[in-house]
Amino acid sequence: METIDPKPLRHGYTTGSCAAAAAKAALMALIMQVRQSESCIRIPIGEDVTFQLVKCEFTSDMATTAVIKDGGDDPDATHGALIVATVTWTGKSGVELDGGIGVGRVTKPGLPVAVGEAAINPVPRKMIYEAVQEVLDEFDITQGVKVVISVPDGVEIAKKTLNERLGILGGISILGTRGTVVPFSTAAYKASVALAIRVAVKCGCDHLVISTGGRTETYGIAMYPNLPEEAFVEMGDFVGFALTMAKRQGVRKITLVGMMGKFSKVAQGVMNVHSKSAPVDFGFLAQVAAESGASEELVAEIMNANTASQVGDMMNALEDKTFFQKLCEYCCQQSLKQVEGGMKIETVIISMKADLLGKAKIQG
Repeated sequence: METIDPKPLRHGYTTGSCAAAAAKAALMALIMQVRQSESCIRIPIGEDVTFQLVKCEFTSDMATTAVIKDGGDDPDATHGALIVATVTWTGKSGVELDGGIGVGRVTKPGLPVAVGEAAINPVPRKMIYEAVQEVLDEFDITQGVKVVISVPDGVEIAKKTLNERLGILGGISILGTRGTVVPFSTAAYKASVALAIRVAVKCGCDHLVISTGGRTETYGIAMYPNLPEEAFVEMGDFVGFALTMAKRQGVRKITLVGMMGKFSKVAQGVMNVHSKSAPVDFGFLAQVAAESGASEELVAEIMNANTASQVGDMMNALEDKTFFQKLCEYCCQQSLKQVEGGMKIETVIISMKADLLGKAKIQG
């Protein structure tokens, strides 16, 4: 019987929510000249959330507050980061927003923020503007303010993200659409894949090398050293999603690079290759082995194998690449089926030691 964890997973809050809360508190401190200990904002999903401040300093001209980002039970690279807002008077009307230390700056097209702007996404921008304007209206103040969002450790945190490849330099992005971080959600990773593909296309790439992880991407880079860095996208387990996004963006050619375990699933048409989404079908692998001329004894061994990698080792020991060639062809066919044709698909399967096992390409 399946056991149920009695403890519900705890939601966290986005960097955008933290930035908006800090900005509102900083303006309150500047206006009232009183130290703030917390800040309540309404997040995009309609909830009122109170954030505790870990810093609040002010003079008559400037105020700075800070919130620690809590990712809940799905901590990401920014979990525990200090999100800082500094507010100053401008002497003119309106709210100005910019990024300070540790907030990246956009240098490539294709992102939802214009080139040259601080990497503060549209929803967080709106949240910050609304939170600040609410305070100005409450105190009937017409004088404008400038808000600068900073993340002291942002440069180091950004090294754990895809920001540099996306053309976001100098720090992290201030993100979020819901205001909350949903525990173990795949949405954030999918969004990063879609964004990477969009940036690649905007940078002129019509051939993308899409890999399942770091080692397979390294192999892909070695295969196509003349492609720009934007052309290389890590899709993780979301093969079907990445293919669909590439087709929508008009990509002409896709090279898929992966290993036996995940690509044995793609060959059958399984397009989410997470270990929990679908088990390895050893019957299918035995069928491909039989089609490749394997002996009845070897086919029987494959039926009783423990892992797809083990099957790969069995077939590789024959020093005959027919099995891997066929598996790659199946991957190409299923990928073309996913996107309903109109692309050239190349599939490359490598071993755990990054040796080439098989390769095939089909024009759809």
